[in-house]
Amino acid sequence: MTKHLIALLTVVVLFSCNRPGKQLTDYVNPFLGTATLWEPEDLGYTRKIKERTWGAEVFPGTSLPNAMVQLSPVTQFRSGAGYQYEDTVIYGFSHTNKGHWNLLHIPVLPVTGAISAGDYASKFSHQNEAAAPGYYQVFLERYGVNAELTSTLRCGYHKYTFKDSDDKKLLADMTRSNNRVTEWNIQKAGENVFTGFQRAEGKMYFYAVSNFEIEQIEQVGDSIREVSVVHFKDSKDKKPLELKIGFSFVSVENARMNLEEEMVGKNFEQVRKEADDTWGRLLSKINVTGGTEREKGLFYSCLYRSFLWPALRSDVNYDYTDEQGNVANGGFHNYTDPSFWDDYRNKLVLLAMLSPDVTVDVIKSITDKGEKRGGYMPTFFHGDHASAFVAGTYLRGVKDFDLERAYKLLLKNATVPGRRGRPYLDEYMERGWIAEKDTTNVPTWDEYKAAVTKTVEYAYDDYATALIAKELGKKEDYNMLMARTGNYKNLFDPSTGFWRGRIDDGSWIVDFDPYFPYYAYMYREANAWQSLFFAPHDPEGMIALYPGGPEAVEKKLDSLFSEPWRGYEAHNMTGFIGNYCHGNQPDHSVPYTYYFIGKQEKSQVIVDSIMNHYYDMGAERLAYSGMDDAGEMSSWYVFNAIGLYTYSPADPEYIISVPLFDKVNFVLDDHTAFTVSKKGNGKKITGITYGGEKLDGWFISHDKLKEGKELVISVE
Repeated sequence: MTKHLIALLTVVVLFSCNRPGKQLTDYVNPFLGTATLWEPEDLGYTRKIKERTWGAEVFPGTSLPNAMVQLSPVTQFRSGAGYQYEDTVIYGFSHTNKGHWNLLHIPVLPVTGAISAGDYASKFSHQNEAAAPGYYQVFLERYGVNAELTSTLRCGYHKYTFKDSDDKKLLADMTRSNNRVTEWNIQKAGENVFTGFQRAEGKMYFYAVSNFEIEQIEQVGDSIREVSVVHFKDSKDKKPLELKIGFSFVSVENARMNLEEEMVGKNFEQVRKEADDTWGRLLSKINVTGGTEREKGLFYSCLYRSFLWPALRSDVNYDYTDEQGNVANGGFHNYTDPSFWDDYRNKLVLLAMLSPDVTVDVIKSITDKGEKRGGYMPTFFHGDHASAFVAGTYLRGVKDFDLERAYKLLLKNATVPGRRGRPYLDEYMERGWIAEKDTTNVPTWDEYKAAVTKTVEYAYDDYATALIAKELGKKEDYNMLMARTGNYKNLFDPSTGFWRGRIDDGSWIVDFDPYFPYYAYMYREANAWQSLFFAPHDPEGMIALYPGGPEAVEKKLDSLFSEPWRGYEAHNMTGFIGNYCHGNQPDHSVPYTYYFIGKQEKSQVIVDSIMNHYYDMGAERLAYSGMDDAGEMSSWYVFNAIGLYTYSPADPEYIISVPLFDKVNFVLDDHTAFTVSKKGNGKKITGITYGGEKLDGWFISHDKLKEGKELVISVE
């Protein structure tokens, strides 16, 4: 029997052995991350400003892995994922979500009685609310309706149980989403069918089938807003109102096609069970032994949360609307862009390990977008980082995409200044660093260049692009790019031990306080402490910058984790260990710096503390220390809990740490199974073997893991 067949059978056994008892999906809590931090002991400071500090900004509703549809309650618009645990009313159930103040297409709500366009939200209680992977339920107190939701990849299933005496109506607030709605339509299209679209972030079409015949669709408005109300015939019939809605970003006809392919002929419980089974198969690829029930709950909740984005945007026949607004069909599934500044660090690697088919199509999608919008690979927010994603994916053996096409776009990002490429690339190329504005007393929220962060990150992107050039045999490109990978050194100030901004003449910015946080002055969403030690491609060279060598680096690291946060308040910075901030991404790899000065056990103390304290915070134990950022925060937990972390995601290797669990069975999607085992208790690693052979150093390659052996980590 081949090892691939053995691994495949392992998945089947691990999945089935959790039935009919506790299943892995039972460990998942979709409400984890929906609460907000309020108390000073959680925030790290005393609140002074009125605005809510950002939470994980995640949604509790139903979705399948990397689906088009995320069907979830809206408790307020223009607030992250649209749902905040502390809220008390629901405005509707929307059909797209990410958690970045966008989307929330086509919110609908079951209603009764007279309707006011300006006052229709219903109160609800967490005492009558439940969620699981692929399922959400809540009782709407205002209307006496029990709402249940489930979904497929491209369709939503609504089941609304009304009081026997009430007439059933459905309100659609087509004018609202988390984006500005510029166009919308809703109309009756058959005895039991209504259709339409909403143009907000993309034009989303729908084809909805009701189990009640539709009487009319009424527009109800006031001086502020208008809503659409669907009236049904025989609406006082005691059976629940059920809606099956297909969606598409191409056309109503394709939305109907998606519905017919995925949901017609199925009842609510069947769709719900299929959703649960889909999640169960994915979660079963990583099976853990040991640990507490709490730790298992956190682990599988984080694993679940890691696979909700990027989101599908093509139909069952592969149609999608491309960057130029045309209907295209390349024979692959089209996806949204990843959140490159955040999730290149770990989430996209986890995606490639467990869902390489999705990963391949994501790369094909961003390549298609890049070729159709000026020849630049898509970027996200502040960073480039598609280079690390493409390089890391290909070097891990996931190769079913055109590397040459992707590389052409990445090389243009790295070498041709332009509006869709890297900002300030011209000065980065000219002198190896980006200058910051010479000014003083910059408020936290002011937007400038974030020049230090861009410089050190561009150096890493150059390295990742160079790895691809090497694979393609482009020696001249490789040498040019590798010569730039040391540019991170150009903004290191040995007199302070920090990376620090320079002005145009090359002198250091004088108004420098390493404790003061900025959104985009010198550093992106960080202070100087949180911007330490980012050169994952060259940790030894980074450490060599410090006068005094490893002892000086150890002292600096110790200070990072012990120097108290000075009470500065920023919406997206919470969860402090000293000045280390787990609530934002810039310093997520910094704890591992201890490895490179011979102090691995100090790293483990920090990593364990983060896992133990920063993923179920707050009064309800439902808050992350900061934004999940499309799964980056969750994936950080997943990797560290199994004892492997993507220190340099472009490189096909993992730094080894002490697993949270005694044993981890991990099945890659090529059906190769490997095991991670912990022997002993403690923080200090005393030995590492793989397949019974001693490993040298702290890293293990992806190719090694694919051999399907046991990684044993001995600790004391």
